[in-house]
Amino acid sequence: MKVCIMGQGYIGLPTAALFSRNHCEVVGVDINEEIVNNLNKGIIHIEEPGISDIIRQSVKKNTYKASLTPEKADAFIITVPTPYIVENYSCDLSYVITACETIVPLLEKGNTVIIESTIAPMSTDEVIKPIFEKAGFKIGEDLYLAHCPERVLPGKILEELVHNNRIIGGVTPECSVKASEVYGQFVEGHLMLTEAKTAELSKCMENTFRDVNIALANELTKICAEIGVNALDVIKLANKHPRVNLHSPGPGVGGHCLAIDPYFIYAKAPETAKIIKLARDTNNSMPDFVCKYVEKIIPNGKIAVLGASYKGNTDDDRESPAYDIIARLENDGYEIAVHDPHLERDNFVSFGDAIDGADLILILCDHNEFKHPDYKLISEKMQNPIIFDTKNIIPSVPEGVTLYNYGNLYEI
Repeated sequence: MKVCIMGQGYIGLPTAALFSRNHCEVVGVDINEEIVNNLNKGIIHIEEPGISDIIRQSVKKNTYKASLTPEKADAFIITVPTPYIVENYSCDLSYVITACETIVPLLEKGNTVIIESTIAPMSTDEVIKPIFEKAGFKIGEDLYLAHCPERVLPGKILEELVHNNRIIGGVTPECSVKASEVYGQFVEGHLMLTEAKTAELSKCMENTFRDVNIALANELTKICAEIGVNALDVIKLANKHPRVNLHSPGPGVGGHCLAIDPYFIYAKAPETAKIIKLARDTNNSMPDFVCKYVEKIIPNGKIAVLGASYKGNTDDDRESPAYDIIARLENDGYEIAVHDPHLERDNFVSFGDAIDGADLILILCDHNEFKHPDYKLISEKMQNPIIFDTKNIIPSVPEGVTLYNYGNLYEI
């Protein structure tokens, strides 16, 4: 089977790697020429365990190649970004539409087209299907169209793409069967066949569920800071109940899924989806909450920000609340030095340089490197070491270091 994958990012590239590892001929398409050139040398641009080795081997075996343009194939998979439109929170399908229109001249009868990009409910039927029908194809008869969203955890993408159950949402039952045959090349989880609109809403609701529950934990944190209760103890004790699972609070919600997908549902029914919108507003308010308590800890000075990724132990900083917090603090006159061992940015510095002369260490990401920092170096570099841990990852600190987290904000 030959597979053409449009987009070689956090989902497209791992998917390409797995198809190529399972004896498929894969063409990975991306608009970034530097990324394409590097991939053809076996050099990947994302931090994700296992992918680099697979791509290098696949390039050598000629089972994978990257390209700026698509080629004829048996199956086409669309994995391009779907941001939201700020004015009305609706799903921006422009990248998906462009990708679909680009492959139209290459399509042949019997091909399968799969949209993996997360899209708003009804998008496949109302927007994407007409593109191919206009080109003369009969969906479900000579062209098979489906929406098959991914559900993976950064850091474990390869493992979860293989073992997680997969939603297969065909425009017709025949489309679902054909799409399942494509994923059957490597997926070992259960292939759950349904219709496209159900698949679309299921994916959006998976991320909305998590966003809403994180918002509940974040709101609890605000309440506890206001009335003088340890939020972390409340969560720990409440979760001893056999049917309670409060999520972990943090500095906000990032990533291309949780921070965006709930809006796709809200935009479809804004008068009804009130809980969804309130949860989004709550999580979006956390950078302000963090900055408010930073100002209470130190009214001015230098802040060493640890972490810009939205998720620990990855280089994924899409929609990261860290950037909002950094911008707000800089606007308030603080000197900011950012350190993130998983991200290469021209303005980021080493851990030692970040804490040198700092008045506060602000932890915004739960990288393993931050859970047990070098306290000897901290004491040497900082006159009065203070840590504000918004990810609640440091259990204790040595004498001479002050630790604030979401359990003791009321003490500030």
